[in-house]
Amino acid sequence: MEIVRWRSQSIENKFGVILYFTFVAENLGLATSPPYLAISSSSSANYVNGVNFASGGAGVFNSTNKDQCISFDKQIEYYSKVQASLVQSLGEAQAASHLAKSLFAITIGSNDIIGYVRSSAAAKATNPMEQFVDALIQSLTGQLQRLYDLGARRVLFLGTGPVGCCPSLRELSADRGCSGEANDASARYNAAAASLLRGMAERRAGLRYAVFDSSAALLRYIERPAEYGFAEARAACCGLGDMNAKIGCTPVSFYCANRTGYVFWDFYHPTEATARMLTAVAFDGSPPLVFPVNIRQLADM
Repeated sequence: MEIVRWRSQSIENKFGVILYFTFVAENLGLATSPPYLAISSSSSANYVNGVNFASGGAGVFNSTNKDQCISFDKQIEYYSKVQASLVQSLGEAQAASHLAKSLFAITIGSNDIIGYVRSSAAAKATNPMEQFVDALIQSLTGQLQRLYDLGARRVLFLGTGPVGCCPSLRELSADRGCSGEANDASARYNAAAASLLRGMAERRAGLRYAVFDSSAALLRYIERPAEYGFAEARAACCGLGDMNAKIGCTPVSFYCANRTGYVFWDFYHPTEATARMLTAVAFDGSPPLVFPVNIRQLADM
């Protein structure tokens, strides 16, 4: 879903992407970037302080939720138009300098994994999970390379959360436990994405990055909720059906009385309280949850 561009000096939701990026911007003292399709392309002045290309439901693969969202490849295509507009108005050298000082925040992959876990046993038999994750990383490699070619030099990568523990996938199991298959895929994907960025930084001039392991960070709240101030880590605050996970959050849904006591807002996304806590870790935390630098350090580079 997922590329938001911030300018580092006056910078610029699966698992709450918009909340995360909004809170990061707040921590840097900046306004949240407007969505690309909501601003006029008549002047590059509309782009210099940041643009949000995120689209709910998007994945690494163009086939993921293809009738419901703007694909990641399409988001990158939109960004290429922004880059071209900046070159035209600022000149190539100044545009390159501006983009090199910008922070590119990306979170992508959760929807692909959820779709895979929900696919049929026959489909999984012909596409084992390890092979599926390898294919995700192969596609992600080309996408990140294209962003680099278009001027991205500082990348914040928010890994996928422990998607197997979201209420929607818990509800599928008899004991309402986390899906080990989904969490394993998420862990493999996050590790491979971190390795990909490390390799790119070694070979691509000027590339700096930060990876936030949101899976490991969020699992702490899910496994030890009381320790972090939560009363409920399994069911969603808003929804209908068992664990509020049968139907999403709508005007007729049930709403919990204390939203800050819940880890999950709906059957996929975290509450605002959860997102704020995760953002704080990503912003000022340290390895192994955020590495090789945190967001504050990346923004100051």
